[in-house]
Amino acid sequence: MSVETERVIEEIDVVRDFAEVFPDEVPGLPPVREMEFSIDLVLGAGLVSVAPYRMAPAELSELKGQLEDLLEKQLVRPSVSPWGVPVLLVKKNDGGSRLCVDYRQLNKLTIKNKYPLPRIDDLMDQLRGASVFSKIDLRSGYHQIRMKEGDILKTAFRTRYGHYEYVVMPFGVTNAPAVFMDYMNWIFRPFLDKFVVVFIDDILIYSRTREDHGEHLKMVLEILKAKQLYAKLSKCEFWLDEVRFLCHVISAEGIVVDPAKVESVLQWERSRTVTDIRSFVGLAGYYRRFIEGFSKIVAPLTQLTRKEQPFIWTDACERSFEELKRRLTTSPVLVLSDSSEPFDVYCDASHQGLECVLMQHGKVVAYASRQLKNHERNYPTHDLELAAVVFALKI
Repeated sequence: MSVETERVIEEIDVVRDFAEVFPDEVPGLPPVREMEFSIDLVLGAGLVSVAPYRMAPAELSELKGQLEDLLEKQLVRPSVSPWGVPVLLVKKNDGGSRLCVDYRQLNKLTIKNKYPLPRIDDLMDQLRGASVFSKIDLRSGYHQIRMKEGDILKTAFRTRYGHYEYVVMPFGVTNAPAVFMDYMNWIFRPFLDKFVVVFIDDILIYSRTREDHGEHLKMVLEILKAKQLYAKLSKCEFWLDEVRFLCHVISAEGIVVDPAKVESVLQWERSRTVTDIRSFVGLAGYYRRFIEGFSKIVAPLTQLTRKEQPFIWTDACERSFEELKRRLTTSPVLVLSDSSEPFDVYCDASHQGLECVLMQHGKVVAYASRQLKNHERNYPTHDLELAAVVFALKI
């Protein structure tokens, strides 16, 4: 551990007693755990064997360095597997490069793990009354789960410098998020819905008081220490009044859109392809609970994404695009709901869609809306109003 890391840790209450959880690098091959990663294939699946991609000299130098690092940490090993897929380097936000194995063909042949990832709004609902937060980001979380021995050969990848295979769960395989989420839920199950929220490799600890938070933080770090799970100190934050988590900013006052995401929305240029539109609508839709009448506003854009719909950017599309940007940049603070208190629900229905607002003590908890299904377009007014009520109660 570097001197700088030791100095930072020493200044943080509770964390200073768990320095071994925050190494500068993952020590190496993880211990044998209660769970390992397997790759189960669909019936009749054949081998995947794809030649390496060409790389520029600068990329080859970076690739060689990263391979040596993975070999030194025993996360990969030389392979004689008949399987093999290419690799590529992807630029990171900090200017570095990330080694990515192209597992797309393998993923097509893999039986999908249906373990559910949690809904973001369900996670946020747990935070009512919290005023102190800490966030822990695990270091290369997937690499802290071992591969099932019999499936290691399926992870093989080919490079200019040889043929290798992962002995730990690699990034890019289709079931990795579900398996890691399952493991994290298993080890933190006693704390879930009490003072811990987990989303894959992100851990949020929340408490009503600083005294409680010290105890909660200690219990979480004790689990990580006992399980030999390691965190990246530079991405962790402790003893906060407000915290950025899953692209939201959370505090005792409520939830707001992360300003960094607002900035990316403002810089978004007019969409020129269906793929661009889907990306923008996907980003905006992630924050739909902040936008009153979202489905009505976004309708001209979603219309363009339908099959056999000609791509014509109309004035209605332009208004929709700009209005969504405006709404996101002026979105309200949503209060964290208290399930023990009564709610007020306001509904509206028209042939343009269903809308509702969920409120508590006169403050907005969430907006919700959707477009009508084909058969609902034939409903009389009173049936549409009832459909809006039913929709609202399912929020």
